Amino acid sequence: MAEYLGFDIGGTKCAVVAAEADWKNSICRIIDKYRISTAGKKWNSILDLLGRAAKDIILKNDLHPVSAGISCGGPLDRKKGIVLSPPNLPGWDNVPVTAYMEQQLNIPVYLQNDANACALAEWKFGAGRDYKNVLFLTFGTGMGAGLILNGKIYEGFNGYAGEIGHIRLEKNGPVGNNKAGSFEGFCSGGGLVRLAEIEMKKARKSKIESALFSLSAEQLSAQTIATAADNGDFIARKIYEISAEKLGEGLSILIDILNPECIIIGSIFCRSEHLFREKMEQVLRKESLLIPYKACKILPAALSDQLGDFAAIAVACGDMNE
Repeated sequence: MAEYLGFDIGGTKCAVVAAEADWKNSICRIIDKYRISTAGKKWNSILDLLGRAAKDIILKNDLHPVSAGISCGGPLDRKKGIVLSPPNLPGWDNVPVTAYMEQQLNIPVYLQNDANACALAEWKFGAGRDYKNVLFLTFGTGMGAGLILNGKIYEGFNGYAGEIGHIRLEKNGPVGNNKAGSFEGFCSGGGLVRLAEIEMKKARKSKIESALFSLSAEQLSAQTIATAADNGDFIARKIYEISAEKLGEGLSILIDILNPECIIIGSIFCRSEHLFREKMEQVLRKESLLIPYKACKILPAALSDQLGDFAAIAVACGDMNE
């Protein structure tokens, strides 16, 4: 198997990972990993740290990587290898990341947005291994998607395919992706918090008690709301029920338009599938066309906490680079 490097670039932390992989046979084994914090650092300082960490990993493990992949939040220009001012990476304006890293490592370096990278990873190494038409939904801080159609990543005309978080599901509602009532507004970490604020305000007016009232604004998160829901809190369960209903509505649109074999959902859905599944399926049965609905499996991401690692490696070795 060939050896590869992967760089997972995020708003608060980054990672360098080394792996040996066989793309055609869907095999990937992580060899080593190094994490760094991005907080307060400029882009060139971060890339220098990543480059040095990559060289250390190569020497430590006696590796001969054939290429490297970078998974990073968009917007970006994959073909030119440029990061274009992502909201979670202040100061990363028109950064030529692939050229910068190629100069340090002397191997080809490829760039892909994180949703597409995760889609590639789950398709080849995770829950989507047996399918040719796979959608991956991030359902984390935001809601984005990577599309594998007929065994190929689909990026659209200029790389913006999969921005499903911008779909409007209600005229009014929590804001996500700069749009009130959007898919991301109802189905993301930030969206769940904003939904909680709306429902808590209603509960106070109706004098309904909730464990969420004891949480500070900083403590309110998808996870703390889920914990309260698991403990039987009425308002917390209502928040997740609303999100599950909108998840079903959003998925029904994707199923009817794209007719996928499976939809893989990450992060929050993986952790709290039990709070989503029943209501989501109920809405899907009502809203979707019957034949494509029955043909499509809805699955939690299989790579779990290692998804970012496998995603970066998938960018390095995926056949989209051929």
